[in-house]
Amino acid sequence: MKTTPERYGSVLRVRPEHFEEYKRAHAAVWPEVLETISKSHIRNYSIYHHEGFLFSYLEYWGEDFAADMALMAEDPSTQKWWAYMEPMQDPLPSRKPGEWWSRMDEVFHHA
Repeated sequence: MKTTPERYGSVLRVRPEHFEEYKRAHAAVWPEVLETISKSHIRNYSIYHHEGFLFSYLEYWGEDFAADMALMAEDPSTQKWWAYMEPMQDPLPSRKPGEWWSRMDEVFHHA
């Protein structure tokens, strides 16, 4: 049993004309999407906003992040949610191949 999580931070931009809709949608995330996030061993998932940038933070408590993310990507409700969110988001040009949200390197952590 895992005693500490893997922490992930990611960033992208939100299109200014969609920011209010993005906030409204995240105030009422579809329950089936939240269930899939939990089933994927993700806890303490947060999204922050500053000057057009969205920063996400999550803790992964599972054993195989890639496998859990693949299962999440197969979920029909999650696919619909992502399709709803995608036009509101503006990924960074510097993102790695296959990324939508650009992964950030952890520089400091104090537990």
